[in-house]
Amino acid sequence: MSEQIKSQFISALEFRHACKEFDSERKISPSDFDFILQSMRLAPSSFGLEPWQFVVIQDMTLREKIKEHAWGGQNQIPTASHFVVAMHNKGAGLRYDGPLFDEYLFKRRELPPEMEEKYRGFVEQFQENDFDLLQSQRNLDDWAGKQIYIPLAHMLIAAAMLKIDSCPMEGFNRVEVGKLLADELAIDAEVYSPAFLIAFGYRKNQQPNKLRRSLDSLVKWA
Repeated sequence: MSEQIKSQFISALEFRHACKEFDSERKISPSDFDFILQSMRLAPSSFGLEPWQFVVIQDMTLREKIKEHAWGGQNQIPTASHFVVAMHNKGAGLRYDGPLFDEYLFKRRELPPEMEEKYRGFVEQFQENDFDLLQSQRNLDDWAGKQIYIPLAHMLIAAAMLKIDSCPMEGFNRVEVGKLLADELAIDAEVYSPAFLIAFGYRKNQQPNKLRRSLDSLVKWA
């Protein structure tokens, strides 16, 4: 059984590619897309903060507005079955004394006051010294921005397991897309910043074989 699972997993990774155009006539079933979203929900994050928000945009008018600021998604955005904007939390909310830690680390775990104080001090040490996150908002933003790529990987692999194509994209203007979502969907641009776009659907064209470096060139044993 384990060999079969490994084979299925590698096969899914071989199948996955950055799809440049989707078959607009084919739609992902609600059940399959829920599976993809559930894989995102179960992704790990530093200290369990889950510093992200995923916005599924099916309104084609809004997609067209986003497309105006997304040079990297001209074919994917209008043809995708499902289109997602991934947003990460920003700045002060990510601090050891900020709202995310209060809500997701302390309240959710119902830590007693003495444990909360001890843990908060540990996180402060991590942010202040170990990772140098408190020097600027940019440092905190980058920290959250790196974490949001973990649920992205979950979603891409989950889709590939179902033979659903995908394309993560960074080719867009973050500020303009952030303003657009604030205006159209009342998403607080002071709290969230777009990290990347993801299109899901079924490929229109056949894809070439995957090219990757050899394992020996990527891994060093010590």
